[in-house]
Amino acid sequence: MKAVALTRYLPIDDPESLLDLTLPDPAAPQGHDLLVQVEAISVNPVDTKVRAPKPTVEAQPRVLGYDAAGVVVAVGDAVTRFKVGDRVYYAGDITRPGSNAQLQLVDERITGHAPQSLDAAQAAALPLTAITAWELLFQRMPFDADKGGIGKTVLIIAGAGGVGSIAIQLARRAGFNVVATASREATVAWCKAMGAHHVIDHRQPLLPQLQALGHAQVEAVLNLADTDRYWDAIGELLAPQGHVGLIVEPAGALRIGDPYKAKCIGIHWEMMFSRPRFRTADMVEQARILDRVAKLIDSGELRGIHNETLGRIDAATLREAHRRLESGSTIGKLTLAGW
Repeated sequence: MKAVALTRYLPIDDPESLLDLTLPDPAAPQGHDLLVQVEAISVNPVDTKVRAPKPTVEAQPRVLGYDAAGVVVAVGDAVTRFKVGDRVYYAGDITRPGSNAQLQLVDERITGHAPQSLDAAQAAALPLTAITAWELLFQRMPFDADKGGIGKTVLIIAGAGGVGSIAIQLARRAGFNVVATASREATVAWCKAMGAHHVIDHRQPLLPQLQALGHAQVEAVLNLADTDRYWDAIGELLAPQGHVGLIVEPAGALRIGDPYKAKCIGIHWEMMFSRPRFRTADMVEQARILDRVAKLIDSGELRGIHNETLGRIDAATLREAHRRLESGSTIGKLTLAGW
């Protein structure tokens, strides 16, 4: 099968940082595994972080990629949710070979039925971000997915990114008053298109901007960008018994005493690979999330977050996608489709 892989961890401008290779097809699926013919992929910050330069050299080519859409071509003997020919979408398991290959084995318990109203590239843009936002808002934090935000305000830092784009929509659907952050005209417009009620500038002090909107405090914050940079500000602007959600590893130690202690603020980490990585008893919850999101997409309650398809799945195009993500200027999600 065709694949894009690496053996060394190099700067993305190095033409050997990602390579076009021909690799053996995966083994026949066993147990809960599906064998999927990959039609489209999306690229996330996790791809660039895993690929980041380090001295390690892989004995065998390593395939990255943690968002895909495709068609089931074979199933394991324990599979109950899918059959050959089903269209699926998923983020996969960071401990297994990724989606930057024509064929991939993925556990059915972290796989969803793809939205019928989206093509493969549009569907591939959703899984990692949708699972991350859903788990953080409605499973790590104590908010109901349908009405848990009524009467509450959520601040979403980095609203125009992949997770932010779907989090805005999920929060608004749950009844939250949604304030997102963005710093450029294009990202402000994107956040508003996703459904944010208000957009403020994360390059400026946050609390005065919230106060100008009539919000001296908010009940929840999703910090989807720089954990360290906004930590003190979040502690100040969160209401007593509020909640903060985090997805980015801090560079240093975080002070979790006052005002966090004084206000009894809940601190919630989200890592969407935790369930498959540790084979948790509830890992099928990710399949349920993806199926629920697909239905909401197909009903028009949510919209896709796909922004641009760069081209076919090959090393040169994938390197360009990594370059754009590392620039920090992408909006929504970038995808690649076809071989």
